[in-house]
Amino acid sequence: MTPRIETLLEKKLIGKRLVMSLAENRTPELWRSFMPRRAEIGNALTVDLLSVQVYDKVSAPALLNPRTVFEKWAAVEVADFEWVPPGMDAYTLPGGLYAVFLHKGAAATAPATFRFIFETWLPAAPYVLDDRPHFEVLGVKYKNDDPTSEEEIWIPIRLKV
Repeated sequence: MTPRIETLLEKKLIGKRLVMSLAENRTPELWRSFMPRRAEIGNALTVDLLSVQVYDKVSAPALLNPRTVFEKWAAVEVADFEWVPPGMDAYTLPGGLYAVFLHKGAAATAPATFRFIFETWLPAAPYVLDDRPHFEVLGVKYKNDDPTSEEEIWIPIRLKV
């Protein structure tokens, strides 16, 4: 699995967020609270959904640790923050260099993809993790637990020095 390397421009997002860990995964709760209300966001730029993870400064092994706490967002990209629906928040996703991996398969198979990224690809790559949010783009081919589902995994990187 070879990623494409992209320079992302800053994005404005509106959505909902929860603090969680993989051991205390609240992802279904987050998306159940967001999806019925996403149509309230009137200035979305695309139909894509973004699942964003904001970590304190951590290493690749810490990202795989089920007890590592992070803030997770269910969001959409918007043109501006002029109106944020009540109960939702605005977030600016910083730009920068990303390795973009295509994950094919049910959501339940994603942990194997993440292990490959952090345990195999990253140690051999000319990059290190950068201290910026990680995110997944859930586009039109995303089907959650369907084996034909596809999503993009965006990992923040910078060149090794």
